[in-house]
Parts: sequence; C-alpha cells; structure tokens
Amino acid sequence: MKKMSTYGKGSEDAVSPVIGVILMVAITVILAAVIAAFVFGMAGNVGKTRNIAATATKTSNATNNMITVTNNGGPDIADLMAGDQAFTTNVTYANGTAITGHTGTVTKDVGSTATYVTVQTGEKVHVIVSAHFTDGSSQVILDTYL
Repeated sequence: MKKMSTYGKGSEDAVSPVIGVILMVAITVILAAVIAAFVFGMAGNVGKTRNIAATATKTSNATNNMITVTNNGGPDIADLMAGDQAFTTNVTYANGTAITGHTGTVTKDVGSTATYVTVQTGEKVHVIVSAHFTDGSSQVILDTYL
C-alpha cells in the first residue's frame, strides 16, 4: 500500500487560514473607521439640553375656550433671559391660523401664565413654547395639541 501525502500539488490546507486572516484584517479596518466616525465627526454636534418645564391646559366657559400656558420652572431657570424675552409662545388652530389675543405673559418667574381665548369650539389647538437662554440658544420645551 502506498502512503499518500496530503501536502503538495492540489493541497488546500493553506486556503482557510489565508481567508481567515483577510477577514480579520477587514473587520479591524471597518471597526476602526466606525470608531473614527463617532469620535471625530459626531462628537462636535452635541448641544446642551436644558431642563425647563411649561404646561398648557384647556378650559371652557359658556362662550369661549381658553388655553393657559404656565411656566413651571426647572433646574435651569436661572439661565433664562429676563422678562418677557424668556419664552416665545406660539398658539395656533390646527389649520395654522394664529391665536394672538391673550392676557398675561409667560416670563422667567415660576408660575407666570398667559391665557389665550379661542373662539372656534371643538377644534384642536397647537401650542408650542420655546425657551430663550442668556447664551443666545433656544429650545422647544412644549409642543402639544389640546
């Protein structure tokens, strides 16, 4: 009986280790590219999020609906701009028509309110409240439908 050698012509013993090394190098390059994208590209775009609360409530009487927006404060209240520049309140009907008539103003003072009178009954009202800070930044703190 003649002993056959597994080495030499037609041997495929080296194919599997070579493919394994190529795959490991490719995985390492891809991981390095993903990590570099996070470290160098995305880290600079993160902004500071502030914590300020506002609420909007809907009440009704015999003739009108009223939307009341209230400043509920928060840990970052000291960073707000002074007076009536602290908040921008945008109250609209669902069709986009602005509701401009209101009493009171939402200011930096916790508990300050603005009340908007709506004449269209049964229609949803969109309320957006933005806070403005002393560093020039702004942040939407309330976006709701009532």
